[in-house]
Amino acid sequence: MNKISKAVVSRLPRYYRYLDELRVQKIERISSKELSQMMNVTASQIRQDLNNFGGFGQQGYGYNVQYLYDEIGKLLGLDVCHKMVIVGAGNLGQAIANYGNFKNRGFEITALFDSNPDLIGKKTLNAEIMDIKYLYDYVKANNVEIVALTLPKEPARKIAEQLVECGVKAFWNFAHTDLKFSNDIIVENVHLSESLMKLTYRISEKNNNIES
Repeated sequence: MNKISKAVVSRLPRYYRYLDELRVQKIERISSKELSQMMNVTASQIRQDLNNFGGFGQQGYGYNVQYLYDEIGKLLGLDVCHKMVIVGAGNLGQAIANYGNFKNRGFEITALFDSNPDLIGKKTLNAEIMDIKYLYDYVKANNVEIVALTLPKEPARKIAEQLVECGVKAFWNFAHTDLKFSNDIIVENVHLSESLMKLTYRISEKNNNIES
């Protein structure tokens, strides 16, 4: 398979979400035109995106919703369970841990870690908050695949570097810094404030257009 562009990959979770909604509505098949109207993406774009992976559709029939949902799930790696821990059990860390839909998608949050003694021992929806001093031993012993970092900038960098030495290969990083490692370490940097600033830019742009 040729290397798939980041733009195409970034649209896959959106396809997956809309197909899940169609499954809930018990819709068995859908055309690219119908899907495009739901998602506000052109039918041509949908066909081009899916053709990167073999197409999945049949001319005159469209797409089988369940089949396409399952196949995109496989592409996204959701057909296997991914063990994940969260480092930083403040409000954001606990909110992520308590979001039940992650488990439905195959992400198993097995523990949270923090240095705050007031938090240690408390339980979230599916996991307990543990003392951060046990983090590295826990990761080694439990084959943790993904670590979510929801803590300040400086400790995030130091902890991430030590976790790489423990064998961690993937980080979901909410710390206010971009983590960078060698190509065999996968990092998804998430900056909530940047997303909000994009929103305020659009508000400002709209207001300026109204005034002019």
